[in-house]
Amino acid sequence: MKKKLGEIASFLGGELVGDAQVMIENIRGIDEAAEGDLTFISNPKYLKSIETTNASAILVPPGRTRVDKNLIIVDDPYVAFGKVLDLFYPEDHNPPETRGDTFIEDGAIVSKDAKIFPGVYIGQGAHIERGVILYPGVAIGRHVFIGEDSILYPNVTVYRRCIIGKRVILHAGVVVGGDGFGFARPGQDNVKIPQVGIVQIDDDVEVGANTTIDRGNPGKTWIQRGVKIDNLVQVAHNVVIGENSVIVSQVGIAGSCKLGKSVIIGGQAGLAGHITIGDHVMIGAQSGVHDDIPAHQVVSGSPHLPHRQWLRVEACVAQLPEMRKTVSSLLKRVAELEKK
Repeated sequence: MKKKLGEIASFLGGELVGDAQVMIENIRGIDEAAEGDLTFISNPKYLKSIETTNASAILVPPGRTRVDKNLIIVDDPYVAFGKVLDLFYPEDHNPPETRGDTFIEDGAIVSKDAKIFPGVYIGQGAHIERGVILYPGVAIGRHVFIGEDSILYPNVTVYRRCIIGKRVILHAGVVVGGDGFGFARPGQDNVKIPQVGIVQIDDDVEVGANTTIDRGNPGKTWIQRGVKIDNLVQVAHNVVIGENSVIVSQVGIAGSCKLGKSVIIGGQAGLAGHITIGDHVMIGAQSGVHDDIPAHQVVSGSPHLPHRQWLRVEACVAQLPEMRKTVSSLLKRVAELEKK
């Protein structure tokens, strides 16, 4: 695809500084960009690269002007970068003409405007709305609902009665509605407790590859609107994740945790069960969270501490060998003084 820089500026609603007739063919990072490429600057530490980049044009935030560069000034260059990527590299979701090897049980309702690839299973009573795309190997359980324009990539499994909203993206290998880890007399008889709840995923959620979201018991596990979950995350039964929260890879959230709105959890953090995390909390990578956290807090470490306190603790940890030597020396001197 080729587009004039002026067309791109108009598409983004940005202010063009430079030659509107310059042709853009590709979108690349600022260090790799060459003639014909559009790039962007959002992190201040890369501002010096404006001088050295070979890109034909740059997306920049307000307040950046250069007479020797073609610029598009936008409020958020990274967001604009995403929009341009969508424009230049649209994804092809068109299935082959045949639906061979697809199995749809009697009583399932599948919109004629849904796109179903070969190898899909759709259970009785399931409801697939218009614009839904189901890639090969997707298994939809009985009485599942999937809202408009949602995309389920290969080998996604959605268990019985779960609810998927509009414009949801589930990447390859996601499992929605598997049994929660519920056993009576654990370590003795391990008696399995039937898991009879559901998972509800609201509109505009995206879930990364091989993430698992267990069904509630009873009730529901609830992923609210706009949540973004990375790869390899475990969400246990009856967890609630509030709107627009971000969960990074390899996080484990134990049963019945309640997360507020816009919570951000770093990679490999673990949350103990039955705790409440307030709105706008940030949890550092590899943190171990064992208790409730009020809104607007930043925590790190295992067990978790307020972030600034954790930084002071970590600064001390690095000095422990020298501190040990000092204490040992002082103990010897005290012992000598006591002998005298």
